[in-house]
Formats: sequence, C-alpha cells, structure tokens
Amino acid sequence: MKLIRQITDLNKAINKQKELGFVPTMGSLHKGHEFLINKSKKLCKKTLVSIFINPTQFNNQNDYKTYPRNLKKDLKTLKRLKIDFVYLPTVKQVYKEIKLPKIKLKKKHKVLCAKFRKGHFEGVLDVLNRFTKLIAPKIIFMGEKDFQQYFLVKKFITKRYKTKVYLCKTIRNSNGMALSSRNTLLKKNDIKNSELITKKLMRLKIKLDRVNRLNNYNLKKNTVLIQEFKRKLIDKYNIKIEYLECRNLINLGTNLKKKISFKLFISYYINKVRLIDNF
Repeated sequence: MKLIRQITDLNKAINKQKELGFVPTMGSLHKGHEFLINKSKKLCKKTLVSIFINPTQFNNQNDYKTYPRNLKKDLKTLKRLKIDFVYLPTVKQVYKEIKLPKIKLKKKHKVLCAKFRKGHFEGVLDVLNRFTKLIAPKIIFMGEKDFQQYFLVKKFITKRYKTKVYLCKTIRNSNGMALSSRNTLLKKNDIKNSELITKKLMRLKIKLDRVNRLNNYNLKKNTVLIQEFKRKLIDKYNIKIEYLECRNLINLGTNLKKKISFKLFISYYINKVRLIDNF
C-alpha cells in the first residue's frame, strides 16, 4: 500500500495507470466503504482511496469540526484490504494549487439535501472535479445511500471526463440501518430507534408501491399517506425530519409514472445527528 501526500508523488505513482478505480472518502471507514473498495478491486486493475474531509461541502462549521476522524484505524483497514494507493491531500493542495471555475447547481436540482444544505453539493462536485482532473480514474465508486450525490456527480463527471461513475448498493447492519460514518456519533438508544425507523420506512415504501399501482400514481394520495406517517414518526421518536418524499430516478422529480422507478428519500435529526437514507 503506497501512502501519497503530495500531488507530485501522486502523479508519479499513477502516471501509467490506465485501469484505475477511485473510491473518494472522508475517512471513518466502515463496511460500506469496504464494499466500494472491493468492487473497485474486482472491476479495476488498481485502486486508489482518498481520505479528505472536504470543508467546502459542510454548510455547518460545527458539523465539520465534529465529523468523525480516525486516520490510524482507517489506514489499518486499508492495509488489510490491500489497497494499492491511499491519497491524503491537504486543503491547501486541493484548493490553492488547482484553480477551477466556480460550480453552480441548477434550480431544478436544489431539492432534498440540496434544499437544506446550501452549498453542499457544489462543494462535493468541486472537489470531485479536482480529484478527477488529477487522478483520471477509469471508474469512481459511490454508495446508493447518498443517491442524490451519485445522481449529481454522475451527471457532472461523465459530461466532462471519460470516467464512469458506478453505483454500489447500500450496506446495512443486521437490523437494516444504513451504515454511515455519522453513526459513531449516536448513542445506543439512538441507534436502536434509527433501526426501528428504518424498518417502518421499508414497510412504507412497500405500501407506497402498492398504493401507487392501485391509484395510477396519484401524487395527492402519496402526499397524504407520507404526511400521516411523518407525524407518527415525529411523535413516537422525537426526531426532526427535514424531508420525507418520493422522487423518480430519472430526474429526481416528483412526477411518478408506471414505468419509472422511484425512491422514498428521508433526512432526519436524531439527537442533533443528521442521517439520510432511501428505499
């Protein structure tokens, strides 16, 4: 495993790599990250993992400061997984040595997380634009839990580079809760409640599928059902829900039709820790 900290060393290490898989992370690695890495190892000749907590994608500075960090454990995990390259850039390297145009999100894409985290996806797209320009990977691997992120990154990156963006399934614990670095900030009771919430959301998605088929994808019936479910969740678990809504997978719009797949998206706070998921 080659540890890389400088751009010059990065260029030397990957200069002749034509089949490079790239897994961008912010560290605090878990089994979800491991799944992405193993998929990259399977589909690409070499794999590069970056660990970079990107300050520009945090709309809340306290969130940035408290984001889980455990580099020593992460490097141990990556060594066990036999990663080829690990890139650990500094903020100065990423933003001061590479000048690129400012990214603006289209109004139609300012939904879900983009609506509640101002500047978040602009920051994500900016840093991945910089990384892709530097690394020129064959494939970038991303998780389905962050589906909106995948949707926007794929649209942005594939338009500008030959790089593909590969979607990997959400990895969950034994009780169905999606794995996330932020889960380490939760207390045991919070995790238990989040697992119960996840199971209820899974059942809601099944019910929505059935209701939509029977009512020809009636948006009003959808909304009534979701709002009633939302009130029950808030009352029972004392959580703050930012959004709970169905959106199609074509353009993340609210128009649902028979032959268009859709997901149920949620973002909520449980004891000040923000969690997202989709089903």
